[in-house]
Amino acid sequence: MATADLLSMDSKKTADKQKALDSALAQIERQFGKGSIMKLGQEGAVQDIKASSTGSLGLDIALGIGGLPMGRIVEIYGPESSGKTTLTLHCVAEQQKAGGVCAFVDAEHALDPTYAKKLGVDLDELLISQPDTGEQALEITDTLVRSGAVNMVIVDSVAALTPKSELEGDMGDSSVGVQARLMSQAMRKLTGSISRSNCMVIFINQIRMKIGVMFGSPETTTGGNALKFYSSVRLDIRRIGALKDRDEVVGNHTRVKVVKNKVAAPFKQVEFDIMYGEGISKMGELLDLGVAAGVVDKSGSWFSYGDERIGQGRENAKGFLRENVQMALEIEDKIRAAHGLDFDMPEHERKEDDDILEA
Repeated sequence: MATADLLSMDSKKTADKQKALDSALAQIERQFGKGSIMKLGQEGAVQDIKASSTGSLGLDIALGIGGLPMGRIVEIYGPESSGKTTLTLHCVAEQQKAGGVCAFVDAEHALDPTYAKKLGVDLDELLISQPDTGEQALEITDTLVRSGAVNMVIVDSVAALTPKSELEGDMGDSSVGVQARLMSQAMRKLTGSISRSNCMVIFINQIRMKIGVMFGSPETTTGGNALKFYSSVRLDIRRIGALKDRDEVVGNHTRVKVVKNKVAAPFKQVEFDIMYGEGISKMGELLDLGVAAGVVDKSGSWFSYGDERIGQGRENAKGFLRENVQMALEIEDKIRAAHGLDFDMPEHERKEDDDILEA
């Protein structure tokens, strides 16, 4: 009898708790609108994270979801001439190919339209702004994101977002922490509208050195710590070597490390070639990733795919794949399948790739 009483008391308490919860949820929905709170497993609560390709197959694989996440903040940083803007322009080109609208907030006033076009960016459809102050740049970014009509916004770069107070002051005036406060406020304002509009905002950042660091890396990024916390993905890009054709330097060998990743496993590294005037070398990636996945065989300096020899030496093999588009697409499909990525590309994208398959 005592056990039955205890059970009925427990069920009454549970019913009272459920009633109180339903009442609280109803009040929240009345006050803030329908959909302001819901159960995570409920239909329409959280969609699968959509990704936009980076233009590098290896980096798409390393990111775990097939590219950079939409509706999130992304930071790309590295030393000078490491390929930050090149990688970002590839992201823009891929988003445009998928039918997205992109905007480029050029705070550095250094965007080269000719180079951007070579990387596959549609200049006629790219929105560009060259703001005078950091506040203006972030206000423009906020307006674009809130519009809900833009899929990707690039800010190049955080270091060039000069606060108005600093511009109006004299040379040599101390303005400690002003840029960090500006970025912190911007992150607080932007993060909600970025998620609602499903727009990706990519911040390019520069590296500075901390003074007096005895142990660990003295490197730090500009603009304070807020961006580090709010970013879902942080990419560290470095130039690790030069690519030469005889004595002439024709490109850079580049390493990208996924320093932070909130949507998949972090700390993965990928290496690829950036060719001058052409951008990320797709053929070079297909060879490297193909060998790693067992799709392409390498014996000595010879590369072969199935029973067919592709070429002796990396450059000859790249040239062969450039001419044999169908084989290159087959290898890419098999690499994507080996890493569990969606390899059934839309027909229009395949046609684009036929024209854009690069060095």
